[in-house]
Amino acid sequence: MPKSSMTTNRTQYESVMTNEAGEAAAEDAAAVEAAVLEVEHDLVVNDLEALLAERDSYKDIAQRLQADFDNYRKRVAAQLTDEVQRATGRIAEALLPVLDTCEAAFVQHPAEVEPIFNSLLGELRKLGLEAMNLHEQPFDPALAEAVVHEAPDNDSSEGSEPIVSEVLRSGYTWNGRVLRAAVVKVKG
Repeated sequence: MPKSSMTTNRTQYESVMTNEAGEAAAEDAAAVEAAVLEVEHDLVVNDLEALLAERDSYKDIAQRLQADFDNYRKRVAAQLTDEVQRATGRIAEALLPVLDTCEAAFVQHPAEVEPIFNSLLGELRKLGLEAMNLHEQPFDPALAEAVVHEAPDNDSSEGSEPIVSEVLRSGYTWNGRVLRAAVVKVKG
């Protein structure tokens, strides 16, 4: 073989070897780059999962705080309503002697006292005061205080429960609770 053709073959061989080595190096570089990308992808996924977990934790804390605040607001509103009810109940209780006086005056002079008595009682009713109607009702110690006991009528049975025969002092409720028990005479 002539020297020039050997040189050509050698050049071609080196060229082929260089190409193969370059392709192998390129394949190795691509494999390394793919591995690096996979590792980076895994890190990003892990970071994303950690951030999502942290976000969910903060969201849970925020929801709990919101619920606690709502419960606190409702509790304070209920306490405020109760305080207002108690304060107005104390005012109504302070006016009970005035009602008793008006009621006694009404018995003596109905025409003169009736407008004032009805007006006072009407305004207090709007706020929650109710007079208890216990006459001829079964005696209930939660609503009335019995100060006089009468013997039962001859025609009534001895085992029957006591009945309020006369109301000596009116009793009142304030928004459903007893403000002042009535003083009554009981028969039976």
